[in-house]
Amino acid sequence: MLNPAKVSEFQAQGFVVIDGLLMAAELDQYQIAVRDAVRQRKRHDTRALADKTLYEQSFLQCMNLWEDFEGVRPLTFHPHIAQAAAELLACEAVRLWHDQALFKEPGGRETDPHQDLPYWAMEEADALTAWIPLTGSTLGNGSMGYVPGSHRRGIRQFVDIFRAGDESPEDQAREMMSADPVYIEVPRGSVAFHHGLTAHLAKPNESTHSREVHTMIFFRDGMTRSATGRHPAVDRTGIKPGEPIASEVTPIAWPRDGLPEPPPPMRNLPEAIKRSGAYPQYE
Repeated sequence: MLNPAKVSEFQAQGFVVIDGLLMAAELDQYQIAVRDAVRQRKRHDTRALADKTLYEQSFLQCMNLWEDFEGVRPLTFHPHIAQAAAELLACEAVRLWHDQALFKEPGGRETDPHQDLPYWAMEEADALTAWIPLTGSTLGNGSMGYVPGSHRRGIRQFVDIFRAGDESPEDQAREMMSADPVYIEVPRGSVAFHHGLTAHLAKPNESTHSREVHTMIFFRDGMTRSATGRHPAVDRTGIKPGEPIASEVTPIAWPRDGLPEPPPPMRNLPEAIKRSGAYPQYE
């Protein structure tokens, strides 16, 4: 169980770092597995960093790695991390929304300030991200910054970090950033958790090595789909607004025995999505 002080810190601040959730030996194995998965997913993308969209210059994104890479599955459903998520959300069971690798390349730009929840088709807000720096995060390689207490203000101005243009959403971000962010360096083996409503951003990667991160989004079992928004986590199985989000695409992560079987593959993906490597590939 977590130290109650850590739970209180998360509830008050909207973010917390839990040390020692992963042992060095197992983390070495997971890092190899995630690296290999990203390499395979991105094998068709040969663009230089400068030729990518602003969003892609912030990080490489590969989602739902647990579905098509067996070696990643034990990390995504790691019992220590999933249990910590349940304790931080003060609930009996959590489900996985999706996992994803977020690799910030050398020279990668900052990640714009935003909240996560507006991108998810969830009616309720009992959700968080477990952020695992496989190489450790520092102020020089793209550490995360969080606005303390911002999760208690609800959804603020929506910031479209997926935009394809060159204009930075400074006006939108300024309204969201009600206070200066607190930048956190997370050592290897530790996990940073932040609430789905916590305003956050990340520094650029000024190092010569990629900042390699694997994340999982967990949400309270029993939450329902919102009336607006789309997302593969609910669209794939036809979950309608107001219905519980519960399917093989979003399996129980805690408590559980063993690892879940992956859901049926995604079909009829647009060719551009296939080339991007963002989603599972089925040849």
